[in-house]
Amino acid sequence: MPIIKSAIERVKTNEKANARNSSQLSKMRTAIKKFEKAKTVGADNVEALYREAVSAVDKAQSKGLIKANKAARDKSRMAARLAK
Repeated sequence: MPIIKSAIERVKTNEKANARNSSQLSKMRTAIKKFEKAKTVGADNVEALYREAVSAVDKAQSKGLIKANKAARDKSRMAARLAK
């Protein structure tokens, strides 16, 4: 643990940001997995899950958690999977 006050504050801030970012990434991954599973099973709410997953990917990309190319790649794969 740091001794300097500003360093202590940075540790607290970094921990908060880390928790926030981890949560956001987890939500994105969960949304993608739900879509994939629903598509595999053949559920009837696949399109709604697709929209949620794309939204989660876009949100993660806008917050800088994933790069633009990864977001585009993930969305493209999901769109191809939906059309199949």
